[in-house]
Amino acid sequence: MTPSPSPSPSPSTSPPPSTSPSTSTSTSPLAERADRPAPAATGRAAALPRRRTPAFALAETRWAAAATAAFLLALPLQLSGLGAWWWGPLYAVAYAAGGWEPALAGLRSLRSGTLDVDLLMIGAALGAAAIGQALDGALLIVIFATSGALEALATARTADSVRGLLDLAPATAVRITADGGEQTVDSRELRIGDTVLVRPGERIGADGMVLTGASEVDQATITGEPLPVVKGPGDEVFAGTLNGTGALRIAVRRDPADSVIARIVAMVEEASRTKAPTQLFIEKVEQRYSLVMVAATLAVFLVPLTVGADPTGALLRAMTFMIVASPCAVVLATMPPLLSAIATAGRHGVLVKSAVVMERLGRVDAVALDKTGTLTEGTPRVTDVVELPGAGPALPGSGSTGPGSTGPGSTRPGRTVLGRAGLLALAAAAERSSEHPLARAIVAAAREEGVAVPEATDFASTPGEGVTATVLGRTIAVGAPARPAAAAQTTASETTAAQTTASGDTAAADAAADLERRGRTAVVVLRDGTPVGVLGIADRIRPDAAATVRDLTALTGAAPVLLTGDNPRAAALVAAEVGITDVRAGLLPRDKVAAVRERQAAGGKVMVIGDGVNDAPALAAAFTGLAMGRAGSDLALETADAVVVRDELAAVPALVTLSRRARRLVVQNLVVASVFITVLVLWDLIGSLPLPLGVLGHEGSTVVVGLNGLRLLRDSAWHGRRRADSGLAPGRS
Repeated sequence: MTPSPSPSPSPSTSPPPSTSPSTSTSTSPLAERADRPAPAATGRAAALPRRRTPAFALAETRWAAAATAAFLLALPLQLSGLGAWWWGPLYAVAYAAGGWEPALAGLRSLRSGTLDVDLLMIGAALGAAAIGQALDGALLIVIFATSGALEALATARTADSVRGLLDLAPATAVRITADGGEQTVDSRELRIGDTVLVRPGERIGADGMVLTGASEVDQATITGEPLPVVKGPGDEVFAGTLNGTGALRIAVRRDPADSVIARIVAMVEEASRTKAPTQLFIEKVEQRYSLVMVAATLAVFLVPLTVGADPTGALLRAMTFMIVASPCAVVLATMPPLLSAIATAGRHGVLVKSAVVMERLGRVDAVALDKTGTLTEGTPRVTDVVELPGAGPALPGSGSTGPGSTGPGSTRPGRTVLGRAGLLALAAAAERSSEHPLARAIVAAAREEGVAVPEATDFASTPGEGVTATVLGRTIAVGAPARPAAAAQTTASETTAAQTTASGDTAAADAAADLERRGRTAVVVLRDGTPVGVLGIADRIRPDAAATVRDLTALTGAAPVLLTGDNPRAAALVAAEVGITDVRAGLLPRDKVAAVRERQAAGGKVMVIGDGVNDAPALAAAFTGLAMGRAGSDLALETADAVVVRDELAAVPALVTLSRRARRLVVQNLVVASVFITVLVLWDLIGSLPLPLGVLGHEGSTVVVGLNGLRLLRDSAWHGRRRADSGLAPGRS
């Protein structure tokens, strides 16, 4: 057969010589049905050990829950008109449970010369209670306690994922000693120059280079490639990646502390510690506002005393000032639109982790997309079934119903074809005992089309080449287009050599080359050495990918960039189909981070959309990060600011539009709240503002801005027409 181009990664299904030392065999004594469950995935879905800190394992969560429970018990008792002895102690519990930690933290900050808004809020809550407004103060305490608990939980979950990532690298490794023996050692003890043995199905313990052996290695956690990559002598491998069916001897090239996995962890932690400019600005404003509030409240109380005012009246005026000037109204003016937007996004399958994230989503002006699992589904599927002439009669009962099929026993002048169903039946029978992703794709295709799969025996597999099996008394080989013909002839010996014709080889090579030009992985199926068909397998592009790229381009004013660890050819084909022109392929995680930081250094606010461990550092370094939820790794899901739970890529532009609407409502609410606070403060300072009227004005402004923010709970906020949103300048929304 004429060798045809093979895409990277190369198909790992091709018939081996029967004498290959690395061949493993197994038999299937009983016929199995086509709907047999596929072997468990060993790649993306099972990549990371699951670690998750329970919410109530955190002290912040327990105290916030206690404060909320006490508040919810006290509120109906107070509203029902019962005496203060009924609800007062419950409010006291809410104050103590939710307020002691921020009060202690505030006092510690005060000792170091910093006055933060947490201490000011505690003071405002206590002041409200002192003048009989215990409900207002308790509500303020609950809001701050809940916010702190959510922040602590998010931090703990991110730490869980980072620790889980470190668990990818095995705890022990088999080191080859100087005399050729084997020694099991702690992976952390490996040093540059050591030689380690990695058996089939084991995780690789260190970054290094293959010395001997051949196997397929699932390195989706590092590069994001959807299929295992064939590795042989001289090829680089990474710690934490999963070895396939062959044994490898690997020379260690990096210390464990400097492996790619360790560097991913370091980059995630570094990016998580970095504060955004907006956050630093808020901290500066918070400090100044706190100082101004304390000084103003003291002035309102002390100045009247210098001219002989009644101390009780001065204290009442000062407490009223603290209530009406309290930032509660501003906080609540900001939160309802953002929380309503979060709730609406959640109803439509998008989890936004905080109000800050929701606000930032509307400010993005550049988008970087991962390929595998983001623009594509992340799972290889059979996309093409090419039947070759001269295959002989179809299998009994294997009538074909798929597109392009000619049916069982159909004829052409002087030639016959096996039929689509017959071809799938032979390939699935041979591949059913294999756990390679390509094999799972073939078996799944047969199951989906209702094809009856016959019994297979004498199964044999060679890493990096493929499989052979005996099906209905015939030798079936499935493998890469460049190798299967010769291998199958060796396996079936002289009895099949005569059946391999030059015309069949040429037809198979032409079909394989055509599939590979279209971005498919070509797999040739042979029966007794004769090519009977070629299967095209690919990671299918999501149906909504092209529309999402167009919408994001319209929203941000710039076309998205594709950042992928996959090979340039595969990346270019996907990019061309979805409408992306800026493609950067073959990237390791640090390269993705560098690309994101380069764009942000030029003033861009980059949103990264990804799903794998290799995307996590870029998700953490980006202005905001979104993870695809269905196939996403734990680390990506925890590092990302938002998760598309339903795996609908079209939800991303809808989310950006929703965020921009929320930001506009925030601005409206801040104007309303500021007007109320300014009027009430001036009234209290210049005139005489009665406390009930001050509380009514304060609470009234909260109700007005709260109801305004709840507008985003309507479904029309998500499904409505974008109108001006799509053309809104990102930095001005």
